[in-house]
Formats: sequence, structure tokens, C-alpha cells
Amino acid sequence: MAPPPEAGAAAAAQPAKPLNELFSSLPTTIFEVMSKLAMEHSSVNLGQGFPDAEGPEAMKQIASASMYDFHNQYPSLLGVPELRQAVAAHSEREQGIPVDWATETLITVGATEGLASAFLGLINPGDEVIMFDPMYDSYTSMAKRSGAVIVPVRLRLPDFSVPLEELAAAVTPRTKMIMINTPHNPSGKVFTRPELEAIAALCVQHDLIALSDEVYEHLVFGGAAHVSLRSLPGMQERCVRLGSAGKTFSFTAWKVGWMTGPARLLNPIIKAHQFLVFTVPSSLQRAVAHGLDKEAGFYHSLGPSLEAKRRYLEAELTALGFGCLPAHGAYFLVADVSKFQRPGENDADFAKRLTAEGGVTTIPISGFYVGPNPPSHLVRFCYCKDDAKLQAAVERLKAYVGPGGKGAPAVEAAAAAQ
Repeated sequence: MAPPPEAGAAAAAQPAKPLNELFSSLPTTIFEVMSKLAMEHSSVNLGQGFPDAEGPEAMKQIASASMYDFHNQYPSLLGVPELRQAVAAHSEREQGIPVDWATETLITVGATEGLASAFLGLINPGDEVIMFDPMYDSYTSMAKRSGAVIVPVRLRLPDFSVPLEELAAAVTPRTKMIMINTPHNPSGKVFTRPELEAIAALCVQHDLIALSDEVYEHLVFGGAAHVSLRSLPGMQERCVRLGSAGKTFSFTAWKVGWMTGPARLLNPIIKAHQFLVFTVPSSLQRAVAHGLDKEAGFYHSLGPSLEAKRRYLEAELTALGFGCLPAHGAYFLVADVSKFQRPGENDADFAKRLTAEGGVTTIPISGFYVGPNPPSHLVRFCYCKDDAKLQAAVERLKAYVGPGGKGAPAVEAAAAAQ
């Protein structure tokens, strides 16, 4: 017998059972907000962190041919042997870190899945994980999902240097891991050897695991050098290192990443990877293997190419009155916009106004912080765009915040009106 209509209505009105507390409570990210605004206002989008130029044509051809030359069934959950061998050779060639490809490599669905697998495989509820603030936004969500307690250590402005005394003080008996990202997103900072040596010393002293996100390892310039944390004494047996074909070859849609580390640490990560995604498209893996083995000229050219773009944008922004913070890696420029902010306006407000009125989209840096009271006067420009797009953005900025522009500083606007 069917229940009366009133009973069905009452049941429908009952509150639903709660969904996952972590992910259902996450707000809409500032990245999504800014991307929607950019489309709405047809702005020049320098907020999105992906390059306009793509990688070697040979890699595209190999990816396509591999679908016909090889079967298209599940490859090994660890990755195809040729890519794991290429990852091991690349590690030793570029950073002097020997890797046993058979036991110390794992191919992942981008570095982000590798990070998720690492947290799930290595962290127990209540373990403390030290992370440097600001940080890539996926770190905290996936670490918390594993049960981690996040301990942020804030990098010091203006150069995002590591506060070594604060870092040492952040280590407690419950600390299990230090998470590092160099070159750094969102700042573009390249961690110095002395900073890395201090981090390594803490890891050895307190028997900590290090998770080292090095996806921008080849995007370094300005006389800086990328040093892998895993290359330092005592770190090979306690550090897991991540790389990315998306960043190394400018193929962000491929979502092919890799991890290297001691078998003791990789084994539980592999188990988590198995039940998250199992494996990675084999045709793309074979193309990335070719890239690591044969296309060093491409990824070694990324640093000089990006340096030229940064110099152009930095000079133009400085001339307009932006304060450009120093950096020597990745493709992000952090700028001080306090000269252009209106009373009561924070970085997110400014970024939204710049998109809507000035036609240029950036990302407010406060969206990358997890600790309290983030800076509210900094925005991030992404300059891995074609020259025409950068030039168009500069022209719009000149028209908007330059003399006589609607967004010009109040003092200059008043002077221009006289």
C-alpha cells in the first residue's frame, strides 16, 4: 500500500544525512571565481597557471602512434617500464640522485594524484605535517583527508625566505613530515641550498619524512639553481620526490606525473595509488619517456624563455608603480598592489576590480595561505603566456592604472585632473 502524499512530503522535507565534512565544507576557490570573472569580462587572463606554448611535436606523434602500435589495456599500476627507466635516468642525470627504476619509481596521474597518494599512504590520523605558507591549494585538503594536522610555517616577505628558527620550533614529537615545494607556487621562490640543508638537518635529527614537490625543477633562471632536497646527505632514504610532465613539457592536459623515493616509503604510496586511479594512460607514458630521454633541449630552454617574459612584465609593472617581489623560478610574479588599492579593499577585491574594470585577471595571494592574517596587498601574475597576450595585458594596465586611468592612484588621478 502506498504511503499517503503527506508522508512522502514529510520524508522529503527531512534534512539529508551529512556529506563528507571536509570536501562539502570547502568554499568555492578564488581560482574558480577569478576564471569565471575573466570569461564574463573577456579579460586578458594572467591568473591561470598554464602555458600558452606546448611541448615537442615528437611527443604528440608518439602519443598518437602508441595507441596503434601497442595494446590499449591496463598497463602496470607502477607505470610502463620505459617511462620508469627514463624517470630514473633523468633523476641521476639532472640532480645526481641514483634511482632503482624497478623499486623506487611510480608513475601517477599528475603530481596532484601523487601528492594525494603520498598523504594517504604515509600519514596516520593525528600526525603533524609542516608546510610552508603560502602553498599550492591541494596540499592541505588531501593531507587533512588523510588525518594530518597541518602546521603552517610562513615564508618571510619580500623574498619568501624560510624562517629557520620558526621552522625548528614547529617540530614536535608528533611531527611526521615536512612538505616542501621548490621552485615554489605561488611565489616563484627557489629554495636556497642553505635553506634546504637546514630542512634536511631537521629531518635527520627528528627522523622525519620529506615530501618534495619539484614539478617546476627546470623552470629556473636569474642565476639560481634548483637543488633537490633528496640529493642532500641523509635524505635519499627519507625523501619522496615528485615531478610532472605537465610542467616539464608544457602538456598540462596529459596529467602524467612521477615519484621517486625509497621502496620503504613508496610501497604504501603505491597501495593508495592502486585504489585511487590504478594506472595512467600508457600511450601518454611512452611519449613522456621519449621526452625525458630525448627532449632535454626543450626543458632546458624553459628557464631562459621564462626569464625573458618575466623581465618584460616586471619592467612594465614596475614602471606603472607595482612593487614586484623577487623570484627566480616557475612562472609566477607576485606584485605589491597597495599603491592602487582603495580604502578597505583587500587583494581579492582589487583583483576582481582589475578584472571587471581593467580587463586583466590575476590571483590574490591570500587564497594560497592557510594560516591566519594573510597579506592582503599581493596578487600573482602568471606570465607563461604568448608575447601578444602579455603585451595586451600591459596595454590594458597602462590604460587603467596609468595616469588618468580609472584605477590610477588617488593622488595621481587628482593631479591628472588639474
